[in-house]
Amino acid sequence: MRDMTFGQYYPAKSIVHRADPRFKLIILLLYIVMTMFCESFVSFGLLSFFVIITVILSRVPPLKVLKSLRLVLVIVLITTVLMMVFYTEEGEAALAEWGIFHIYLGGIYASVKLAWRLMLLVTMPTLLTLTSTPTELCDGLESLMSPLKKLRFPVHELALIMSIALRLIPTLVEETDKITSAQKARGAAFESRNPFKKIKAMIPVLIPLFVSSFRRADELADAMDSRCYRGANGRTRMKSLKFHFGDVVALLIWCVIFVAILFLKYNWLGWAFITAVGL
Repeated sequence: MRDMTFGQYYPAKSIVHRADPRFKLIILLLYIVMTMFCESFVSFGLLSFFVIITVILSRVPPLKVLKSLRLVLVIVLITTVLMMVFYTEEGEAALAEWGIFHIYLGGIYASVKLAWRLMLLVTMPTLLTLTSTPTELCDGLESLMSPLKKLRFPVHELALIMSIALRLIPTLVEETDKITSAQKARGAAFESRNPFKKIKAMIPVLIPLFVSSFRRADELADAMDSRCYRGANGRTRMKSLKFHFGDVVALLIWCVIFVAILFLKYNWLGWAFITAVGL
């Protein structure tokens, strides 16, 4: 839990940190959509290449970004193994068989692509939180959703809730570590190989964590009330959002990448070499 990086801001002087949060949110949404359109190893490699370039430009230590993958590593391994074992392909010879389980070459390809896609989906949102403060994300989200105010949608309240949630993630992780250490000192069986004992040992951790969360929520509500917080009416920002030429260039580059991925998927011109590398 101490290695959790999602929701933590890493201060640095980079073009990614200085970018407008509205453009970063739009690029993230575009990025999530294009990961769904990746089908071949070439498209996955192309997207991964630009993700690596973005990490380098952000000046965030690569190991700090990679730590975010540790949280989903178990989920990735389980899903890839299930995909590999239960994948079926008519007319394809099985590479290995164990009773009802069969492993096909297509299943291996599909499981690798699934694992690759899951890791890509985790990397960029983590990089967004590492290069943007919760306040910037709150202001950017509120600005993008401002047209919904005409429909009386609580845009400011929704953005504020997301900002508070991002701020509390590192706090709750630290609180969980403290409670876990305290329970270990009292002899809790966290290291037991018996899964039922592990689940039972988590109960003394979850209950104090919920109590601490509600206490912090009450303290935050009292703090906001003491500062006469009454919603978004009449509120101003200390820093106004301004986009720069580099933000537009970055958005255009990611749009070109999206078009390239769509071209690799659908091959509109029918080029033979794209079909040959379409694994």
